[in-house]
Amino acid sequence: MTETTAEPDFEVIVIGAGIAGCVTAYQLARQGRSVLLIERGEAPGSKNLSGGVLYSRGIQQVFPGFLTEAPVERRITRNYISFLNTDSAVAIDYRDARLADPVNAVTVLRAKLDPWLAERCEEAGAVIMPGVRVDRVLTENGPAGMRVLGVRAGDDELRAHVVVAADGVNSFIAKEAGLRKQEPLNHLAVGVKSVVSLPRETIEARFNLTGNEGAAIAAVGDCTEGVGGGGFLYTNIDSISVGIVVRLDDLTAKKKVVTDIFDHFLAHQFIAPYLEGGELLEYGCHLVAEGGLHMIGEIAMDGMVVVGDAAGLTLNTGLTVRGMDLAVGSAVAAAEAIGDALDRKDSSGASLARYRQKLFASYVGQDMKTYAKAPSFLEIERMYKQYGELFANVLYGAFNLDTQPRQHLFKVARKSLGQSPLKVRQLVRDGIAGARAL
Repeated sequence: MTETTAEPDFEVIVIGAGIAGCVTAYQLARQGRSVLLIERGEAPGSKNLSGGVLYSRGIQQVFPGFLTEAPVERRITRNYISFLNTDSAVAIDYRDARLADPVNAVTVLRAKLDPWLAERCEEAGAVIMPGVRVDRVLTENGPAGMRVLGVRAGDDELRAHVVVAADGVNSFIAKEAGLRKQEPLNHLAVGVKSVVSLPRETIEARFNLTGNEGAAIAAVGDCTEGVGGGGFLYTNIDSISVGIVVRLDDLTAKKKVVTDIFDHFLAHQFIAPYLEGGELLEYGCHLVAEGGLHMIGEIAMDGMVVVGDAAGLTLNTGLTVRGMDLAVGSAVAAAEAIGDALDRKDSSGASLARYRQKLFASYVGQDMKTYAKAPSFLEIERMYKQYGELFANVLYGAFNLDTQPRQHLFKVARKSLGQSPLKVRQLVRDGIAGARAL
């Protein structure tokens, strides 16, 4: 379907001034397009407690001066992955100078980053409309089905050749347009997060950091009281972001209260020392996508595309949790496809389908395919209790020198496995599943 005869108010309207929305608007404005970026908060970032580890190579391609100009916190050179038990912890502490040059990942606070991105959009020529809630999309029915024409916000109607839904994981815009259905509970998680203020010197001493180095801790096991998910902690310049993410299906099945799990994590004997003496600055909850590749449905139709979290683009492999870099990649792909469609004066679904092609040709789609089995692997309940306890018992047998004759580690491991509810066939099956998933 080609364009209708009515002249639009803008060529493109982007809903949501997060990372995906801002990068899409910026790229299109740089093409010389007329772009409106709508944000329901009083200002971009004003309603956003989120943040995290941003794998930054993609966004550096969009903004070459990103590392020196943007409000980044620290450059991650230490990744600490831990199985937490009630009285023990088994961890991999991976530090590597190669992650600092070139910079691989940085920590960001979205309340700082999003306004910076919005400023870049304005400089490129986009119009930003903050404090506006989009009530619905404007549509019409045609021979090829429903077409999106623009948006309604209060009493105002604004029309565009293309609308971009960048309104987050619970995107009501994508749902209203029929591009997203109600997700099963195992495709969603709930995150609880706090930002805790601490002096810069204290953070660097506790995490053994210097300069702008940063650390990211990921934990599973007792930190979520056995509920599928994990805890995280990462360093900012003068604060620590700490939280948990737990699957909704497992949370419901185990009849747990997410805030109680969060409090348990904060009080855990291996986590509390990092936070001691800190001042709580922010606290909040939000939905998180957990479905991986299976959560990506239709992302383009006549007159509309969906980007970032709204398209289900979050990837948790257990080692890395990615969302922001995928949002950047999807925004770049969307802006290219929209630009091509506008050049052809054809914003039909068939024309905008090039967005999906570009997305899956990029690292975003390729990585989603590579780790397509990761979500189901991370649903294995044994990951959140028995494995951590088994690893700790094996190491206890190795390090507990009690004046008794020592045994080879293989015998220690076999004895520990015999005392564990885990069976050899489960270890083999889980090992194969992990190799295929990761």
